[in-house]
Amino acid sequence: MFLTVALLRKGISGKQWIGKYRRPRAITWQMKRNMLVHLEREAENEYWISRPYMTTEQERGHAAERRAQNWLTIKETKFQKFPEHKYVADHLSHLNTTRTWSS
Repeated sequence: MFLTVALLRKGISGKQWIGKYRRPRAITWQMKRNMLVHLEREAENEYWISRPYMTTEQERGHAAERRAQNWLTIKETKFQKFPEHKYVADHLSHLNTTRTWSS
């Protein structure tokens, strides 16, 4: 379809690099090289991902102790930031009197 449009119209209408009937980009040797590098890197990543470092038995619960310790430290820091309790007796202490009033 692109060939027919190009032959009949004597050129690409509008902007030649964008749109439905755009001009195809020339593939250079740098583009081919970069694509090969990218594909090789992806193949190597797939290779390493397919071989796990630990077995499933080793993986089960290996970080439970560390996670529990991290949670305790987080909890302790939250408690340290928490303000002290305010009691009603302390809040209303200015109302206490030592003198008894006669009526």
